[in-house]
Amino acid sequence: MGALLLAVFLREQPGLELAGAAGSRGLARSRDFGRAIVPVRQVPLHDRMRGALHQIDWVPDLGARIGSATWWRGLATCVGLIATVTLTNPGIRPIPGFVATGMTGAEREEARTLSIAPLGLGASTGRRMAANDLVRPLAETPERPVIELTATLGSGDSFGAALQRAGVGRADAARAADLVAGEVALGDLQPGTVLDLTLGRRHDRRTARPLEQLAFRARFDLNLALHRQEGGLTLERRPIAIDRTPLRIQGLVGASLYRSARAAGASAKLVEAYIKAIAARTSIGGIGANDRFDIIADHARAATGEIQIGQLQYAGLDQGSKKLRLVRWEDGDGNGGQFWDANGQVKRSGFMGMPVSGRVSSTFGMRRHPLLGFLRMHKGLDLAAPSGTPIYAPIDGRVAMAGRNRGYGNFIKLDHGSGVASGYGHLSRFAVSSGQRVQRGQIIGYVGSTGLSTGPHLHWEVWKNGVNVNPRSISLSSVATLSGEKLRAFKAKVASLLGVAPAH
Repeated sequence: MGALLLAVFLREQPGLELAGAAGSRGLARSRDFGRAIVPVRQVPLHDRMRGALHQIDWVPDLGARIGSATWWRGLATCVGLIATVTLTNPGIRPIPGFVATGMTGAEREEARTLSIAPLGLGASTGRRMAANDLVRPLAETPERPVIELTATLGSGDSFGAALQRAGVGRADAARAADLVAGEVALGDLQPGTVLDLTLGRRHDRRTARPLEQLAFRARFDLNLALHRQEGGLTLERRPIAIDRTPLRIQGLVGASLYRSARAAGASAKLVEAYIKAIAARTSIGGIGANDRFDIIADHARAATGEIQIGQLQYAGLDQGSKKLRLVRWEDGDGNGGQFWDANGQVKRSGFMGMPVSGRVSSTFGMRRHPLLGFLRMHKGLDLAAPSGTPIYAPIDGRVAMAGRNRGYGNFIKLDHGSGVASGYGHLSRFAVSSGQRVQRGQIIGYVGSTGLSTGPHLHWEVWKNGVNVNPRSISLSSVATLSGEKLRAFKAKVASLLGVAPAH
């Protein structure tokens, strides 16, 4: 810019000239742009070559402009690169390796067994060791000195058989069974009982391992352990402390008696027993949301933490003005397990069910006798059924007679108490004997055609206070009351149950 201004200034001043010949030679050529003269400097050769090479495309697309100078130049570049790679190849050769011969037959089975065995002994991989100088062949495989295992008693299994199945010798199993039988009955051991066994070292592979230790839970309150000492197996008792305080659960009925009792901590089986007990005394539909339930059941808690819930012992229901209190009591007359009210009374009720599966061929009342041919009172019902059909007791009772009775043939009479009795005639054979107590649904005999009979059928009579009544109309209802020593024992049980604190 300074040179340009100087040239313009000299051109405008005619009396001035550029000083020195070097200054005039430094201007090679000038172009006249109006009144200014601008000198142009020459570009060096190497710069011009570098720029030209920079403009050349050395790697053009060989798929375009095929046959042109640019294409041939790209082909030459490709060939040159390939030649360079070929000439500079380092000559790497593959490393020779060794391929082991595959195992077949017995050799493969032996190797497979050896590869699995370490896993069974606690190894992490199970791979077999390759042959080397450190491997020495063994004359025989060493055994583990001690084996610890468990066995489980199955349903219908015997104690001795379970031990022998686990590897205990016959003599040791018999000795262990004798020791255990001295403490608990072997038949009382529950299926699923786990036996912890320890088998020791044996001196001969042809014999069973000796039983060194045995431990298991014989009862809910007892653990048993067997140890081998110099004199043989010895038994050790390990009692378990048990807290047998009954379990008491109380709460509001709410929207659902079942759900509320379950939410309060009662088991499903216990709630079902409670509902069944109170349903016999009151209507379930009449229980309101504001009523309160009271449940007391047998409860055992072991020192080891296990819990057992037994039978329902008390069923209470508070409905405000009406309170229901039922206690399980065994009166010793074959009526165990019934619920009595807190005053020591129980109402027994029932209805006569049909004693045999058959059709009514003759009803109760006056009729013409099929054999005698005249009108007479038919004191029962005739139920036609094939010979040999089972006859069931319609309600509980005692066999007052079982034998031959004139025209009735083979005859059974049951005494049901409270002045009610029933009779069954024309039986083919008996299933009970005189003096025997029977329960509802128990087979007492079989249909036949003995005595005055025209065919196989059952003649069924019922007496109420010695008078014949229609069996289909009879209903039984009686109230039993405790007295004396039984009543005092019952009252003591009620007081003990009501003294149990509710569970929280």
